Amino acid sequence: MESDAIQAEALTKRYRPEGPPAVDGLTFRMPRGATWGLLGGNGAGKTTTIAMLLGLLVPSGGRVSCLGHDMARDRFAALARMNFSSPYIALPARISVAENLRVYAHLYDVPRTEQRIAELAEELQLTELLDRPAGELSAGQKTRVALAKALINRPELLLLDEPTASLDPDTGDWVRSLLERYRAESGCAILLASHNMAEVERLCGVPGGHVLMLKQGRVVDAGSPAALLAKYGREDLEEVFLDIARGRQRAAAA
Repeated sequence: MESDAIQAEALTKRYRPEGPPAVDGLTFRMPRGATWGLLGGNGAGKTTTIAMLLGLLVPSGGRVSCLGHDMARDRFAALARMNFSSPYIALPARISVAENLRVYAHLYDVPRTEQRIAELAEELQLTELLDRPAGELSAGQKTRVALAKALINRPELLLLDEPTASLDPDTGDWVRSLLERYRAESGCAILLASHNMAEVERLCGVPGGHVLMLKQGRVVDAGSPAALLAKYGREDLEEVFLDIARGRQRAAAA
């Protein structure tokens, strides 16, 4: 039987031994080819969770595997088939966009590097920016370059932290369409953390889509966008998010 894209069991992270957990006993199994969302306010544990999934942070407790590989013992086998994007992590500023992408292509041993960079530049409208130093790009341009970096190795698991931050509505919509198309064509599993409720509702609204609602490092509710809307009797996920953030009772339990 094919392994899940992600398996997390009692995943916990404390930054200080006596401090409160940033992530507290997180358990879930995300299947291959699905798009899942992590929703929660600032400090809910979204970014910490992604960092542990990538092996960038060592869990204080529990375990996690990605694409069938235990991230504590065999993470490099999984990382070769994964990738990550965040507009909050800067690429080296002094080298060009093309040089940045070449570095990552070589790290992932991507065949036909120049062809792959040209394909991504066309898809993400970066062709005219390839020779520009990364530090001279606008915030929106940096976001698109970060997505190009995340797709360079055609990942089977893609972790996204605010994938359309700093993009105008038209470009953000275009990027969401690109992600939908990539998932449909490649079978890639996508886990995204976002404060854009409409984005999560759209990307996770496909069959197998699922949302984990986090609060203080714990999952306080979960389900497909449609199921959560029905459960809370709301019109959109933003209203559901506000209900959970403000501790309101679920409509079904009222």
